[in-house]
Amino acid sequence: MSAADVDQVTGCLVYAVVRAQEHDTLTATGLDDAPLRLISHGPVAAVVNDILVERPPGRRADLLAYSRVVDDLLGGGVVVPVQFGSVLADEHSVLEDFLAPNEEYFTELLDQLEGRAQFNVRAIYREDAALAEIVATDPVVADLRARTRDLPEEVSYADRVRLGELVSQQIDLKREFDTEVLVGSIAPFTAAHHVRMGSGPDVVFDLTVLVDDDHRASFEQQLEDLAEAVHERMRLRLVGPVAPYEFVGDV
Repeated sequence: MSAADVDQVTGCLVYAVVRAQEHDTLTATGLDDAPLRLISHGPVAAVVNDILVERPPGRRADLLAYSRVVDDLLGGGVVVPVQFGSVLADEHSVLEDFLAPNEEYFTELLDQLEGRAQFNVRAIYREDAALAEIVATDPVVADLRARTRDLPEEVSYADRVRLGELVSQQIDLKREFDTEVLVGSIAPFTAAHHVRMGSGPDVVFDLTVLVDDDHRASFEQQLEDLAEAVHERMRLRLVGPVAPYEFVGDV
């Protein structure tokens, strides 16, 4: 085998697992505009395309192409996303090492995810809103802020450090409280949810939820009501429906 041949070794990039009968043909393309194809084993099938093994890993364009393929598959039926960048040697490996030993697991997971979709919710404090609330309710913070506002940094350094520490502590407490209240109001409208606390002065939380199709209207109405109730303090941003990336375990 020549060096040129080695450079052209290909593998199978796996995007997702679907029900074979729901996706009998695929017309879309994947990474590098390569045609997608199905590799079926009983009732389940892997969606793959051939890819050069020697290529720069994790490029943003690759991740966007992967997400586009997986989310497009959701329009044709239930889908189990496979971790981005999963490459197997060939079609035989997809069949024997991936699908065959996990056929029962994938079948059950597809059944559990049927009629459901993932939504992503991010809550963000409006600019300076959290700080204004802290200054209004904490006299120590208010005093330090007033004392340091017009002083040179070298003169007020110690007070500025103390102010920063107090504000950070108060924002963390405020974030925890707001997350508990808002997520507690959203969770009853979902089948499952994962929450990740925000960081810095602005992001309150990132929430991923799994929503039944039958409850989607109620879920979206609840978010609209919450967004209206807190609009002076924060913004709620909704993305979805997307494939259930966060609810398939370590596939």
